[in-house]
This record gives sequence, C-alpha cells and structure tokens, in this order.
Amino acid sequence: MTLTNNYFKEIYEHIQDGIIVMTASRTIVMMNPAAERLTGWRVGESVPYCTYCQERVKASGEPTCYLIANSEVPSFLSQMPTYHGKQIDVEMSTAAIYANTESGETEYLLVLRDQELLKKAQEVDITKKMMHALIDARESEHKRLAQELHDGVGQSLFTVSVALQAVNSFIHDNPKLSSYITEVQHELQRAMDDVKAYSHRLRPHSLDQLGLVPTIQTMLQHFDKNMPHISFACQSHNVERYTPDVEINVYRVVQEAIHNVLKYANAKHVSVTLSDDADYLRVTITDDGIGFDRKQLQSEGLGLKHMEERMAFIDGACRITSVLGEGTTIELRIPRWQNDEHIISR
Repeated sequence: MTLTNNYFKEIYEHIQDGIIVMTASRTIVMMNPAAERLTGWRVGESVPYCTYCQERVKASGEPTCYLIANSEVPSFLSQMPTYHGKQIDVEMSTAAIYANTESGETEYLLVLRDQELLKKAQEVDITKKMMHALIDARESEHKRLAQELHDGVGQSLFTVSVALQAVNSFIHDNPKLSSYITEVQHELQRAMDDVKAYSHRLRPHSLDQLGLVPTIQTMLQHFDKNMPHISFACQSHNVERYTPDVEINVYRVVQEAIHNVLKYANAKHVSVTLSDDADYLRVTITDDGIGFDRKQLQSEGLGLKHMEERMAFIDGACRITSVLGEGTTIELRIPRWQNDEHIISR
C-alpha cells in the first residue's frame, strides 16, 4: 500500500498519533514515525495484544482483538506492550480499510494515541490551577491584612494621636511635659507612617479603587521622593481597567522588578511604560544599571522566575533582556480578553 498524495503523506509523517496498517493476522504492513517512536515496533513484526484483549472474555471463535472482532467500536483506553516490555497507556481505534486480493487478508488501520502526553498536559494544568489558587489566596489574605492595618491599627493610632494633641493643649504651662508629649506624638506619627507603608505593600488601596496605572505612578513617585539619586519615570497610553487578577499580577511583577533594580542594579534611571492596543496590554520596565547574566544568578534567579510564573497565570508572557554594563529591560505582554466581561470600563 502506498501514499501518492504529498499533502496526506506530510500529515501521515508528522501527526502525533501513531498510525499502523496491519493485516488480520496482526502483521505490520506500514507505520508512521509517531507509531515507531511510541511502540518501537517495525514493519513486518506482529502487533501484540493489548491488556484488555488479553484479559477479556471471548465468544467461541471470536478474534482475540476486540477492535477487529467488532466492526463498529468507539475508541477505548487500554495498555499496549512496547518492544522493551513496557506497558503504555493508549487510546485505540481501528477500521478495515483495504482487502488485499493477493494475500486474501483484510488490512486494518490502527490508530494509537499516547495518553501519557495527555496525562502530563493535565498535570501541568492542575499544577497551574493550584498555583493560581495559592496566589489568589495569598493576595486575598494580603488584602484582608492591609484592610485591618488601615482600618484597625491605623485608625486606633490616629485616635491616640488626637488624644495626645488634646492633652498637650492643656499642659502648655508645663514646658517639660509638653516637650515630652510632642516627642511621643512624633514617634506615634512614625508608627502611623509605618503602618500605612506596610498596608500599601500588602495591597495598595488605589489598585482596587483607581487601577493599575495610578498605583504604579504612586509607587514610582514614592521612590522618586525617597531616593533622589535615581530618577523614576512612568508613561501610559490608553490603558484600560482590567480584572483584579490581571492588575494585581502585573503590579506585583513591576514591584518585584523595581525592587530588584534598587537592590542590585546600581541604576540612575528607571522607566515604566504601559500601553494598551487592540491585542495586548504591554508593560516595559527599563533601567540603565549594571545588568546581569542570568546563568550566573544564585538560586536560579527566583525573583525572575516568579515574574514569569505570574505572567503565565494570566496567559501573559515575560521577556527579560539584560546586558552587562548596559542595563535590563523586562517586557510584559498580556492578551486582551476576548469576552467583554473580562474588561472593566473606566
């Protein structure tokens, strides 16, 4: 049996499913490369019986092969022995395709689909969902703690501050005590500032209220104010409001990138650009620092891997380019959701 059509020949040779043509006596007449890789069998050898056919109860005179014994059978799952004795999980189907007049035997098309690939894909999908759930749970906890710090501890400290201010107004004739109260007020203000900063790090309120761009701008303004030796810039173009999942993960990646710049890059200029087109939300973080060689990073650059993982959770991509002595550029690309319900209008 030959393949004369080049188009179908290409499909036959490159399809991932194993395709075997065998006789009723199970001799292999032809097989595609995928079948050879999957089973290790060769043309001229016999196809062994799967575990189901070996163990099933047969009627008198019925062929051992379940697929050959039944002309119309949906595909089913079983285990097939390979050339080295290993059992592989496969989905099988067959059909009588050719009556060979020379041999008098009917030839059958046997299709084998490797279930191990499906299992691995399912495992990857489950792992992704578990990690996504873990990040969601962590972000929910961060949001709760941030709210507690802001509404609970922060408001309590503010109440104490107001009370001290009232007390101080009654003891103006006692300079020593008034000076002490003022010192306590200053220390209390520092504590209030710390609570506010911790709350913002856990979950910026502006992210939920105003969106991604204002929150990143506020973060960069804070760094620009407190680190005068580095200039920070932020530009945005037509950026929509996105789902909380997208906004928090993009924000965390930008936050991680900026922290890495501050800790390691020795940069003088840092810029963040956000743009939104018909297909993608694009975010670029650029610095003019010392750069790095990712292969030489300790702990395999866990911060960089976490960035890539966060982008993967929202079906985005993260490209990290760094040149020693020239700086680093991190490019994020998040596809716009096709369903309008996934985009929050301004």
